[in-house]
Amino acid sequence: MGGDGRLTAALDPHDQGPQDACGVFGVWAPGEDVAKLTYFGLYALQHRGQESAGIAVSNGRQILVYKDMGLVSQVFDETTLNSLKGHLAIGHARYSTTGASTWQNAQPTFQPTPLGSIALGHNGNLINTHELAQLVADLPGADDEQDQRGLQIEASTNDTGLVTSLFAHHPDTSLEQRALEVLPLLQGAFSFVWMDENTLYAARDAQGIRPLVLGRLDRGWVVASEDAALATIGASVVREVEPGEMLVINEDGLRSYTFAEPEPKGCVFEYVYLARPDATIAGRSVHQARVEMGRQLAREFPVEADLVIPVPESGTPAAAGYAEESGIPFGQGFVKNAYVGRTFIQPSQTLRQLGIRLKLNALDHMIRGKRIVVVDDSIVRGNTQRAQVRMLREAGALEVHVRISSPPVKWPCFYGIDFATRAELIANGLTPEEIAASVGADSLGYISLEGMVEATGQPQPTLCTACFTGEYPIELPDESLLGKHLLEASLSSPGLGKALPVLNNP
Repeated sequence: MGGDGRLTAALDPHDQGPQDACGVFGVWAPGEDVAKLTYFGLYALQHRGQESAGIAVSNGRQILVYKDMGLVSQVFDETTLNSLKGHLAIGHARYSTTGASTWQNAQPTFQPTPLGSIALGHNGNLINTHELAQLVADLPGADDEQDQRGLQIEASTNDTGLVTSLFAHHPDTSLEQRALEVLPLLQGAFSFVWMDENTLYAARDAQGIRPLVLGRLDRGWVVASEDAALATIGASVVREVEPGEMLVINEDGLRSYTFAEPEPKGCVFEYVYLARPDATIAGRSVHQARVEMGRQLAREFPVEADLVIPVPESGTPAAAGYAEESGIPFGQGFVKNAYVGRTFIQPSQTLRQLGIRLKLNALDHMIRGKRIVVVDDSIVRGNTQRAQVRMLREAGALEVHVRISSPPVKWPCFYGIDFATRAELIANGLTPEEIAASVGADSLGYISLEGMVEATGQPQPTLCTACFTGEYPIELPDESLLGKHLLEASLSSPGLGKALPVLNNP
């Protein structure tokens, strides 16, 4: 569930909404407190992943990695950050899309090699994990004790660990050159930040599915998943990292390489839900795009009503747009628990049946006796909307009209968003009218695909809309070679070994 209180994840912690991609951050800034810059950068990216957080720092001689399960503010404190000294750092806030939510799979990943060490953070999801696992298994150097330690130091079961292993094996060339050899072999979505003892690297897949932005500090460079993280630490935006581009940043300055022909297919769901509203993606303000989605919803699905309310927070801009276009007053109908955070305490079945509401409650005096339009960003299983509608009815709503600022989600994402399985997606089995009846609403309207795309300001061919259309921009392998727990299912998975609480290179 969304750990920062974003309420499109369920009222019931067992009912998962669309889970965010991860957040990555990297900074090269000699003379600055890079660990704290990374901490605040990750704090700004917390919405992208709430399962675990980690920071790797280099002082030029060694890399120290600190990571744990939980939110950024739970994992790090002043003492920990003060112990992470150096001129170069990367950070990661994780939601798992490949590999279980365990400490071993927290990032950054880390591997020592005879030539130095590597730490890597990944936002996205690779779809040729099975092939990569075989490549790692086939790496030469089995007799090299150091190399074996590099492969086995972390018992990770995710695609990121495999890429780290492939990067780490470069006996006859530089890490820079090795990365340019490996990156074209990767299929799927990736925005990477990685580092050795002296250099910060970043790369984005040829489709540019997940965002990645380059920024400038007075004394250094920054890369981050969203420009909001740059603003948080006082860095200026330089530009987006291009699809198919790799950046190299060290004392020699910044170098750029193109490792693959760009074929832009940015994730449209970044505009709908994933990105912060103050982010800008491909030159388009996410907040403006969401407001426009609401306006378009009002044009496509008007209704006579007394009040438009959002499901906070992700439904708020679209609800404002719906109210502006329709002329129906905008108001607050739900109050969220501002400190909901990510809870690891799950309510029992008995408590759930009592209607436990960890995330929001209805404002009765705003709702009673009124016809309500409630605006949300998506419907996955429908359980969340069912609970919301019931809450509004109990608060005295005369009518409840649900409006959704994305089309029906009918297909799973293999590029970094953890939706429910196709069988669990309510829009696959029911028409909008049947879904309305299922959640108890008087009416239900989804924005059209064309209306949503138009609101982003991007040409449709440059966007990935696979979760709505089933048209995947990167051809998928056989179904048996896909899945979040693919590597856990394979005992032959490279990287089986013992996890260490804190990782230092020798």
